[in-house]
Amino acid sequence: MTEPTRPLGADLARMAVFAALIVVLGMVVVPLPGGVPITAQTLGVMLAGLVLGARRAPLAVLIVLALAAIGLPVLAGGRGGLGVFAGPTAGYMLGWVVGVVVIGLIAGRGRLTWWRAGLATLVGGIGVVYLFGVPAQALVTGVPLGPTALSALVFLPGDLLKAAVATVLAVALQRAYPRAFDRPGVVARAA
Repeated sequence: MTEPTRPLGADLARMAVFAALIVVLGMVVVPLPGGVPITAQTLGVMLAGLVLGARRAPLAVLIVLALAAIGLPVLAGGRGGLGVFAGPTAGYMLGWVVGVVVIGLIAGRGRLTWWRAGLATLVGGIGVVYLFGVPAQALVTGVPLGPTALSALVFLPGDLLKAAVATVLAVALQRAYPRAFDRPGVVARAA
């Protein structure tokens, strides 16, 4: 038995919507010393992982990164160009790609529960992103890993808040509009 398929255009549209959401959430920036600003972009990344799943969400993130690579100002504070991939935020952006896969895998198929969504955003949206971001930031800035990891703790309260918001929004969205989660294996419950 084969899984139902959706037209390619519908998948591309959903990925484009989440890519746009990630871009828009990066336009409000709180600059910090060390070159890694506080933004809401990771909220968009977390939502993409929860809604689009492990196969489509990384493509939405890669759309954003491709647009940045060609010079469009789509990253935090309107940054873009190849230079951002050699800067202190490069590891965090790579972490987004891996993180959304982890989010999608943990959120899994079937009905999205608050605990699964919360765990997915904590592990994939924070843990994995930091796992890639902190060492790369230390390498680029020349600051040892320990102090860089300690300095990254300034982001943790905001990231925990973003994880909570993504969890609440995704669970509410699935209840209100189950078709948003229309991917193979996800069961849409009638209201």
